[in-house]
Formats: sequence, C-alpha cells, structure tokens
Amino acid sequence: MGLKNPVGEIVNLWGYDRQIIGVTKDFNFESLHEEVKPSFFLLSPLNNSQIIVKINAGTENGTIPKLEKLYQKYNPGFLLDYKYLDQDYQAQYVAEKRVSNLSRNFAWLAILISCLGLFGLAAFSAERRIKEIGLRKINGASSLSIVCLLSTDFIKIILLSILIALPISYLITKSWLDSFAYKTLLSWWIFVLAGCAALFIAIVTVSWQSFRAATMNPVETLRYE
Repeated sequence: MGLKNPVGEIVNLWGYDRQIIGVTKDFNFESLHEEVKPSFFLLSPLNNSQIIVKINAGTENGTIPKLEKLYQKYNPGFLLDYKYLDQDYQAQYVAEKRVSNLSRNFAWLAILISCLGLFGLAAFSAERRIKEIGLRKINGASSLSIVCLLSTDFIKIILLSILIALPISYLITKSWLDSFAYKTLLSWWIFVLAGCAALFIAIVTVSWQSFRAATMNPVETLRYE
C-alpha cells in the first residue's frame, strides 16, 4: 500500500473508514500456485460468525468436547459445526495428489512390463547364442565373462535410454514446478539416482537369465543343435 508506518492510518474499506491497528507477516492463505496477496482482517466482535481455535497436537479428543460444551453455553440448541483448517489446505492440492497416485501406480506398472520384456529378450538372446556359449566355455571362458558378454548389449541400450529419458524428465518436472509461485529447486542427484535405480533393476533382470545360460553344462549346449 506504500505506507511506511501503517499502524494508526485510516483506510476506506467497503465504504467505511477503518483504522489500521496492526500488521501481520505474509502467509499463504491460498495454494502455493499463487503468490501471497494483500489481505485485510476486520476486527468486528459483534459480527463474528467463525472462530479459529489453536489446539495442541494430540489433545484433539479431549479439547473438542470442551469446545462443544462452551458452545452450548452460548448457543443452546445448536450443534457445533467445526472442521480442521489443514483440511482446507489439503483440499487445494487434490489434483496434485491424484497425479501423484497415478504416476506412482503407472511407474510400478511400467517397471514390471519393462522387466518382463527384458527378461524375455535376454532369454531369447541366450537361447539363440547357446552354441556359442558352449564353445566359449570349452575354450576356457568363465561364467562371469559370459554373463558380461550377454549383458553388454542390453546395458548399452539401457544407458542410451537413460540418457534420452533424463533430460525429458527434467523438462517435464521443471515445467510442472513452474506452475507454482513457491517451489523447491531441482537437484541433479535425483535424476542420477533414478537413472542408477533403473540401470540396477535392468542389470539384475538381464543378469539372472544370462547367469542361467552361463552356468549350463557345455556338453548339453553343444548337443542343442
């Protein structure tokens, strides 16, 4: 309002002159999508329809009956209609919670489908190269080297996928956060951790099938054809 010393100043609100008796710090009374806006609190003891009561955490069950008793003293015959303020704040983020639940469920579904696809592809690749595996083992190749041989091609594809996915994920997340007036900063380690987790899950999935193929008896693999 451009007032250096607002306390004591007279302002016109809704056609009435009001005197400023105090100033509060800024606080968010809307969702964090919105910046803090100017707000007036009108002190009018004779026209109050709502009262805000601060209750210590863990004392709700004992305090609510006392408030109801006090309410009945001044408003006999009427029921105390109350709600918790945090419910109003939570209601402002219903869309975010819905997106969060859907994202989590679809993420698990995507991981499951991806693992099944990798497992099937690894099994097909091992089956196609089963004779080659037998010959390598007869020539002295260790099971570990065969596992690495079978897994290398998959790991290259997975790393390429991660390199493509990380910048896209960053841009989508940044675009979503930009819709908030107040937001956290994006940390690079979150995306690195997600990439490492995806790589680990994929390696475990592929290595299991590769290990089974690498530990087969070379005689049986050569008889395969």
